[in-house]
Amino acid sequence: MDRADVVYGLIFDKETNQVLMVNNVGSGWTLPGGMVEKGEILTEGLVREVYEETGLTVEARELLAVKEAFRPDRGHHVLFFTFAAYVSGGTISIQFPEEIIEVKWVDVKTANSLMPYYEEGIERLLQRPAAYKFLG
Repeated sequence: MDRADVVYGLIFDKETNQVLMVNNVGSGWTLPGGMVEKGEILTEGLVREVYEETGLTVEARELLAVKEAFRPDRGHHVLFFTFAAYVSGGTISIQFPEEIIEVKWVDVKTANSLMPYYEEGIERLLQRPAAYKFLG
């Protein structure tokens, strides 16, 4: 089983209490992010993936969560890294419409319902350091 590192950016607007999310073709709503390429460090992969999916330039901040899962259907042992991220430039524009249906800001309650893999919710992620959890 090959190992894959996947990064996500939790981009939170404190003024509006909203989270930036992307609707992926075939897999639904997630935080912006994706697989780290060979030779990239995690934060470089995050910056690239967020730009590719949203058109926004971000700065990676602190690591918020690490999760792990086996995906036998894809032949992967996956580590998921969620970072806080800050928008430093750009405007929302879908770079790859064959991969991304929509990019939008949603309220925290909606984000929590669309992303049940953060069991304790977005607010809790923002309040404490990274936590590790094996997903199966």
